[in-house]
Amino acid sequence: MTRLGIDFGTSNTAAALMAGDRPYLIPVEPGETTLPTSVFFDPVREATLYGNAANRALIEGREGRFMRALKSVLGTPLMHERRVMGHERLTLIEVVARFLATIRERAEAATGQTITAALSGRPVRFHSTDDARNIRAQDDLAQAYALAGFSDVAFLHEPEAAALTAQPLDDGTYGLIVDIGGGTSDFSIFERAGNGVRIIASHGVRIGGTDFDRLLSSAHVMPQLGRGHDLKNEMGPGTHLAPNALFNDLATWEKIAFLYTPETLRTVKLFRKLAVERKPFERLYDVIESELGHDIAFAVEAGKIAANAADARIDLSVVQKGAGIPLTTVQMTDTLAGAVAGIGDAARATLAQADIPADRIGRMVFVGGSSLMQPVQASMTDLFPQARTIPQPCRDRCGTSARAKA
Repeated sequence: MTRLGIDFGTSNTAAALMAGDRPYLIPVEPGETTLPTSVFFDPVREATLYGNAANRALIEGREGRFMRALKSVLGTPLMHERRVMGHERLTLIEVVARFLATIRERAEAATGQTITAALSGRPVRFHSTDDARNIRAQDDLAQAYALAGFSDVAFLHEPEAAALTAQPLDDGTYGLIVDIGGGTSDFSIFERAGNGVRIIASHGVRIGGTDFDRLLSSAHVMPQLGRGHDLKNEMGPGTHLAPNALFNDLATWEKIAFLYTPETLRTVKLFRKLAVERKPFERLYDVIESELGHDIAFAVEAGKIAANAADARIDLSVVQKGAGIPLTTVQMTDTLAGAVAGIGDAARATLAQADIPADRIGRMVFVGGSSLMQPVQASMTDLFPQARTIPQPCRDRCGTSARAKA
C-alpha cells in the first residue's frame, strides 16, 4: 500500500512518498515542493483556488473569500459551523478536506498511483492547556482526511518525524528537535538507538509564527487603525478606549475572514462617529469595507522576515498610498519577547520530562520557518549552550520536513 506523508502546516504544506529507500518530494505546484496552506473561494467563477493561486487572487483584489491558518482552528466549534464560502455553504472541516484532497490528487498525478493512505504530521499539542480540545483537533483533522478520500490515516508528532532523519549523535549525548512552525512550537529529545533513534520526550506549546504576526500587527499596525484610541461615550460626557476585540481578530490570520460582515461595518461606523480622533477609524472602515485584512497580515509577515535580518518597514501602501511603519530588529525582538519566553518554557518542560540536564543536549536541529527567527535561536542557544546547532533540513519556510513522514 502506498502511504503519502503529509506535512499539513499552518502556513505551508508538503508531501512525500518513499521511492525505494529514498523520499520523493511531491511537486505540489509546478516546480515547487511546498504549497501555501491558503484557500480562495471565487463566487464569480464558482471556483476554489489553493496555494499560490489563492494568494495571487487576494493580491489581485479579486472578489471572494480568502482563508489561511485553518490548522489553528482545529478543535474549536468554528470548524463545524456551516458558512457561505463562495457559492456554497461549507464547514471548515470540508474546506480542509478539499485542500487535502488537492494534495492527494496532485500526488496521484505526479506518481501515477492511487493513494488512499496517509501518514500525517501533527503538533505535539494543537492546544496548549485544553486536553479535550486537543483531542478534538486530531478528530477534526482525521475527519477531514476521510472526506478527502483517505481511508487509512496515521498520525506522527512533527518533531519526532524530524528526529527520524537526524544525523547520528555522539555517544552519551542527546539531540533536540526545535520545530517552530506557523501555529505551534514542538520539541523532541532523542538518542541514538542502533541504526535509528529513540524518542525520549516530546512536548509542545501553541505559539508559532502566526502568533508573531499577531503580536507585531497588534503593537505596530493596529494603533494606526484605532487600537488604543479614545471613543466618546454614547450617553453622557467622557471617553473610553475602543474595544480591543475587533483589533485582535483583525491581527489574527484565522479570524480575519469572519470580520467581513454587515455587523462589523456597523460597529466600525459607530467607532468612526464617536472617535475623538477620526482618521484612524476612517482607515479601519476602509480596511473592513475593502476586505484588506489579509493584505495587512501579509505585509506584517513580510516586515517580520525582513526585520529578522536588518531594520525594516511594514509596507501599508495597500491601506494608504506610500504608508508604512518602521520595524527595527530591536522593536521586533521586544514585541516578541513574551512569546519567545513561552517557547523557552516549553523547551525546559521537554527537558524536565526527559529528566536529563541541559548540558547533555549535544545537538539542536532547527525545523520550521519560525525557528529561523533570531530571538528564537538566541533563546535556544542560551538554554542549551553546549549544543551544536544544525540548520533545518527544509529552508523554504515549509515547516517540518515531509521527508521524515514518507
